[in-house]
Amino acid sequence: MRLPLVRKRKAPIKAKPSRFDSLVARYYPAVYSFASRLTDDPRQAVVLTHDAFTSTRKQLRNRRDDSALASILISAVIRAGLATP
Repeated sequence: MRLPLVRKRKAPIKAKPSRFDSLVARYYPAVYSFASRLTDDPRQAVVLTHDAFTSTRKQLRNRRDDSALASILISAVIRAGLATP
């Protein structure tokens, strides 16, 4: 009796988390909390939070100061919240 060949799976590639990914993990709860208080709608808060991080990603390339990021994100949420009807 012959046993079937068992192929070894390659280990998944471990990518180093980007600076942006680590900042999202750090600031997402606070930005979402602010957006949810601003809108009183969880779905809209997710959209505003996503939009804030998307618009901020472009600005991160030129910034080295991570502490200013929180104010940039909050400003982006406010701008996005004011733009939605």
